Amino acid sequence: MKFSIIPLSRPLTRLLHTSTRCLSHENPLGLPARGSIPRFQRGLPQKRPIPKVSHIIAVSSAKGGVGKSTIAANLALAFSRLGHRTGILDTDLFGPSIPTLFNLNDAPRLNENNQLIPLTNYGVKTLSIGYLLPSESAPIVWRGPLLLKALQQLLHEVDWSPGLDILVLDLPPGTGDIQLSITQQIPLDGAVVVTTPHTLAIKDAIKGIGMFAQTKVPVLGVVQNMSLFCCPHCNGTTAVFGGQEAVRQQVCEEHGLEFLGDVPLHPNIGEDGSRGKPTVVAEPESDRAKVFMDVARRLGEKIGLGDPQ
Repeated sequence: MKFSIIPLSRPLTRLLHTSTRCLSHENPLGLPARGSIPRFQRGLPQKRPIPKVSHIIAVSSAKGGVGKSTIAANLALAFSRLGHRTGILDTDLFGPSIPTLFNLNDAPRLNENNQLIPLTNYGVKTLSIGYLLPSESAPIVWRGPLLLKALQQLLHEVDWSPGLDILVLDLPPGTGDIQLSITQQIPLDGAVVVTTPHTLAIKDAIKGIGMFAQTKVPVLGVVQNMSLFCCPHCNGTTAVFGGQEAVRQQVCEEHGLEFLGDVPLHPNIGEDGSRGKPTVVAEPESDRAKVFMDVARRLGEKIGLGDPQ
């Protein structure tokens, strides 16, 4: 019996779509084969620093829908506004948000060493698997091994030249393969846990704290998001997702963590992100932006970020 190869319906113009490499599980992002793509090994992998990156922090929530990516994007922009050379890496492979938040959608180019060159906006270097998808709505339907290979390439096959003072990692929700692989593959200065005052979000935040404890990654503190809503008509405040003290007591005090900041529930924060111009850029003098700036300053002190270069 003879088999014929069915031609693809349209040219594969993006780096992601190199089918033979995807099937081999060696090169899911379609980088040229002569690159130095790390391979899986038995036992725990040896941690390798990301070249030209001085400090790395991870922003985690362990639960979806609490505004983690919005917090990560605004923190990265706050670090940049403070004068630090800043990048953000979107490691949420199933639901990348950085392309929308930074209003970027071009496919990244490759340098002479076959490394991905980040896209830049608002002074922050960014990289996301979302830049490599054929469309914004295209899903990634991959099993674990292929996901982890893609993650390895995002961590180790990116050119952050001329260098970064700090790289912010936007982690996916949960405490699974991606989070574990990141903590095992690269040295992290620490993690920031994002939660809302809602009971379910707090329970998952505590699980995330436990994950970092098991992987020996210091938790730098907790950011409470969507805490109070201030009515623009009567100026009254409402704790939409529960009392403000729950996060301080159940998360911070019981686990010995610092409460880094309290981000209010404000429609402008969501609208700013939706149009690709986060609050720190869109409304730099607002009280909301000042919260992100204060959190960035505190984090810089905790990890020894130093003065801007």
